Amino acid sequence: MEIELEQGWEIIERGITRLKNILEGLPEPKFSSANYMELYTTVYNMCTQKPPHDYSQQLYDRYRESIEDYINSMVLPSLREKHDEFVPRELVKRWANHKVLVRWLSHIFHYLNREFIPRRSLLPLREVGFICFRTLVYHAFYRDLRVSVLSLIDQEREGEEIDRALLKNVVDIFVEIGTGQMDYYVHDFEAAMLRATVAYYSGKASNWIQEDSCPDYLLKVEECLRSEKDRVSRYLHPSSEPKLLEVVIEI
Repeated sequence: MEIELEQGWEIIERGITRLKNILEGLPEPKFSSANYMELYTTVYNMCTQKPPHDYSQQLYDRYRESIEDYINSMVLPSLREKHDEFVPRELVKRWANHKVLVRWLSHIFHYLNREFIPRRSLLPLREVGFICFRTLVYHAFYRDLRVSVLSLIDQEREGEEIDRALLKNVVDIFVEIGTGQMDYYVHDFEAAMLRATVAYYSGKASNWIQEDSCPDYLLKVEECLRSEKDRVSRYLHPSSEPKLLEVVIEI
């Protein structure tokens, strides 16, 4: 059955709107397998018609546009109204929801991933979805995230109780946002974390040298090394451990 672009997109858009409403916690009926199959079949039919009624490129573009629209209309306004410690909490929630949305939509538009995208050498749907978040959300808020994480780490070093689960979830954003590459974690977070570690322990070491005997000083350094190794195991990426320990030892 031949389906025109706007006719088919109306069906798909209704389904996408339902998915977005579910993520926002709005009242929506449960998304059933029949709902999913209707959307998948609509996409399939729109991508397998004879030219000029093969709408694969248009659907690929509208997949990205629908994600960008959700971010601009719901995600960014929600983040901008948050302040202080509520920013990282909201961003963690929004990143988790975004991954769910991208997974759902990637299933619905799966035929594009299977046939159209390899044929045209285009970016996979998952990567397109992550780039949308990275461009519109991450680049606007990663500095706030970094400040929050470094503040929590310093609080923990001073013996305060912190929300380690939140901390790990925030750090994971730096890791995951690169879609397999560690560049964002290394350049946007780890480098600043290592500088902050140098500053923190330099101040501590100056006091310890004046106040403690050599054996006591060495014991404190050993305890710091143990604490930093534990910190890595709890919420930092394992690749940070040798760099972090080197920083502490050199101080």
